[in-house]
Amino acid sequence: MHDENPLLKQAISLTGDPDAIRDFYADWADTYDDDLLQAIGYVGPRIAAEALVKRVPETALVLDAGCGTGLVGSELNSRNSALTIDGIDLTPAMLEHSRSRGIYRNLSQADMMAPLSGIDDNVYDGIVSAGVFTNGHVGPKGIDELLRIAKPGAPIVLTVRDSAWEADGFKAKVEKLEKDGKTRTLEITHSPYHTKEDVSCELVVLEVI
Repeated sequence: MHDENPLLKQAISLTGDPDAIRDFYADWADTYDDDLLQAIGYVGPRIAAEALVKRVPETALVLDAGCGTGLVGSELNSRNSALTIDGIDLTPAMLEHSRSRGIYRNLSQADMMAPLSGIDDNVYDGIVSAGVFTNGHVGPKGIDELLRIAKPGAPIVLTVRDSAWEADGFKAKVEKLEKDGKTRTLEITHSPYHTKEDVSCELVVLEVI
């Protein structure tokens, strides 16, 4: 294991301010894929896509929430090219990289810590979000809007970095959603996250009730 990528260290030290996050990722967009996939062995997109694909119909409409450069969309498409995939992200420069892949139906700019006002209730057959629910980015309350826009019975797949899981309230949020009858927890798996660094995540799969 080697020291954590300095850009990644900076990313998780962001305070959740949308403008700061947008500026940071605008600067990182061009080298993001290489920095994550090659330098740190980032497997979040792969494990999240695998978890979603096996739980949705072949021709499902799915949302890649916080799609970044399209790493998750690419993993989804490679496993099931019949899926219809939409994506949202905070950063226009990242959305341009997603657009260049040619695999998304719609891509739009959105702040996942705010109401997703451009998306109707009960739209998606499944939602996946990798690398978004982590330190300094989108907090637990961001899950609520995903529940709203997913259909009843839809799976929501999230990766939550271990350093945020309990400390930032995600574990408590997932437990409360189930207690309140809003979701059913299908899976919480402790998983490698950055295979070249000592960083893990919880792979969380919720079913919307």
